[in-house]
Amino acid sequence: MTFETGDLYHIYNQGNDRVRIFFTHANYIFFLNKIKNHILPYADVLAWCLMPNHFHLMVYVHTLEIYSGKVLVDSLKNNPADLNDRPTHKTTINKSIGTLESSYTRAINIQEDRSGSLFRIHTHAECLTKTDLHTPSFFNTSGGTLINQHFAEKEYPQICFNYIHNNPVKSGLVKYAEDWEFSSYPDYCGLRNGQLINRKRAEEFGLSL
Repeated sequence: MTFETGDLYHIYNQGNDRVRIFFTHANYIFFLNKIKNHILPYADVLAWCLMPNHFHLMVYVHTLEIYSGKVLVDSLKNNPADLNDRPTHKTTINKSIGTLESSYTRAINIQEDRSGSLFRIHTHAECLTKTDLHTPSFFNTSGGTLINQHFAEKEYPQICFNYIHNNPVKSGLVKYAEDWEFSSYPDYCGLRNGQLINRKRAEEFGLSL
């Protein structure tokens, strides 16, 4: 996955061989907490949806790398500019997404007495704000899959926003999007005051239900 700061991305993955990845209500909550811990340090979440065998995130990337820890030596007391005062650990958004999935997999493998990979090997991250990149191919309508070349760049985010929130309806899990607990739709329509999404950032891109 390739990320750049200041862009919107649709991040998604599904269970290996389309197997179920969420088995209980607690599993969904556990995964949401992992999003908070592993994604929010790097990106604002504008939309999300967790489905029984896959997940979708729409994020605005503001940080690519995070450094933690310092090498502290006695000489720093006399020379704060000493070159030994350097970060000792670097984590990237890519690594953090991988950690999210691998740590969740370990927990589910213990819970379900299973082994092996839970997710497909490649997690996808498609840029929504650059028309010179490969445009998303996941937008389906009743008339078939849309080829997005004719949409203006500013419309991609709204299309993805709608797609993510309508996923439970399209899959037949609920009749209305607001009835699916595990998405950001209830937050945007005022039924819940979830703290995972960044409403101000969504407004900056003109995103609305």
